[in-house]
Amino acid sequence: MSREKEQYGGMKFGACFFGWLTATGTAVLLTALLTAAGAAVGLAQEVDPAAAAQDPQTVGLVGGIALLVVVVVSYFAGGYVAGRMARFDGVKQGLGVWLWALIIAVVVAVLGLIAGNQFDVLANLNGFPRLPVNEGTLTVAGIVTAVALALAALLGAVLGGLAGMRFHRKVDKVGLGA
Repeated sequence: MSREKEQYGGMKFGACFFGWLTATGTAVLLTALLTAAGAAVGLAQEVDPAAAAQDPQTVGLVGGIALLVVVVVSYFAGGYVAGRMARFDGVKQGLGVWLWALIIAVVVAVLGLIAGNQFDVLANLNGFPRLPVNEGTLTVAGIVTAVALALAALLGAVLGGLAGMRFHRKVDKVGLGA
């Protein structure tokens, strides 16, 4: 197994990319589910969703925890896919998933600066998890939230990468030879 790891180990950017796709898709689906559940509860309590969107303070602790859970679960799934596809180095695969997210975010931000606000893809995607603050009025609390979400994504991706790699360790332990 050490020869196999030496030859085939390391970060596999293709596997990490597919892990990032999985993390993004999972985040969109989970966010849509939470939004639907929140809308149902909000309608039952006669809360105005437009007013809540304008005031970031209404998100509160429960919203922040829900967003952290979505991010951790999503990136765990992405790290798992990357770790399972690559077989070796689950930590590196999880880190790669997180790096793909960072690279894509930077590319989208640069394209948004160049092309203008009408091409801001993330602002037009309502299902994608976003910070509950306007980018123009980002405060210290918003920055702390962004850093916490980035660290939660990194932790989820690395743990997912380790979990995905674990399947291959079980197969290697059995040692079925031809």
